[in-house]
Amino acid sequence: MKLKIATNSSYDRSMSQTVNVLGVSHAYELTPPRQAPCVLVFVHGWLLSREYWRPLICQLSEDYQCLSYDLRGFGESGAGIDPNNSSRSLLSSEPLSADAQGEDASASYTPAAYARDLIALLENLDIENAWVIGHSLGGSIALWASGLAPHLIRGVICVNSGGGIYVKEEFEKFRLAGQQLVRFRSPWISRFPFFARVLSRMNVAHPIAIKWGRQRLHDLIVAHAEAALGTLLDSTTEDEVHTLPQVVARLKQPVYFISGIEDDIMEPKYVNHLASFHSSFQCSGKNVTQIHECGHMAMIEQTEQVETHIRHYLEQHGFKNATLDD
Repeated sequence: MKLKIATNSSYDRSMSQTVNVLGVSHAYELTPPRQAPCVLVFVHGWLLSREYWRPLICQLSEDYQCLSYDLRGFGESGAGIDPNNSSRSLLSSEPLSADAQGEDASASYTPAAYARDLIALLENLDIENAWVIGHSLGGSIALWASGLAPHLIRGVICVNSGGGIYVKEEFEKFRLAGQQLVRFRSPWISRFPFFARVLSRMNVAHPIAIKWGRQRLHDLIVAHAEAALGTLLDSTTEDEVHTLPQVVARLKQPVYFISGIEDDIMEPKYVNHLASFHSSFQCSGKNVTQIHECGHMAMIEQTEQVETHIRHYLEQHGFKNATLDD
């Protein structure tokens, strides 16, 4: 496939394109090439979309080519399944079996399955030198992808992403709440500003702009039901939670973690726990950065700080921006 590159200098919706990834249409945006040899690839979290990376990419795209995309079943990407033949009940708490995943890859919602989507996307776009930046669930996807394709992915930065500790009661509560959220959502709620205001205050240290509350509401409504539920259930099984630290421990690439001090979804202790399995942790958390006055949406709440830390990580590995090189 020939690589399509947007020519406009500003980062906006006119750059949106689609590409077939393993039989499913994926929406993506790719900024123009820069002098830096690596491409920054942004992976969003559960019930979100690529939109939340926009402020950060506006800053970083001056010096780095940036790719953002919507995960399968979220945002503007296709779901890849027949909506009239859904195999998973909204009340089911069971993940798909290995046999079922093998029969239909598009019906698999594990982080590893989404990692394969990411790798195929990189291959389709001829990207061979990527640093993947993942938020929350997107961090797990980035870690899995870097383990499966070290020849394509040179480093990983996890934002509000951690784990590796399975507390049954807490996970059961989280899964039940997520199931109810997916089951009872309805387009009519977008008519009431109240819900956008609630989402602009949810899981953040301080209220964010109301436009982000509206965006979160939109992404909640448009997410495909089976993908929304599947990612929730398949990424939070005991086996999946306990496997992620093993994935991190095997990685040879640099891996960094950015956490919000006031994150009530992925608390800093869980971020530190997962980070400790990587060789760069060095008993003192050298690969972890904590941001004050920050909850679970660091790229929106503290865009400038996240940008600064990403640039610092890249510079440590020889990817300096043009300004610093001058």
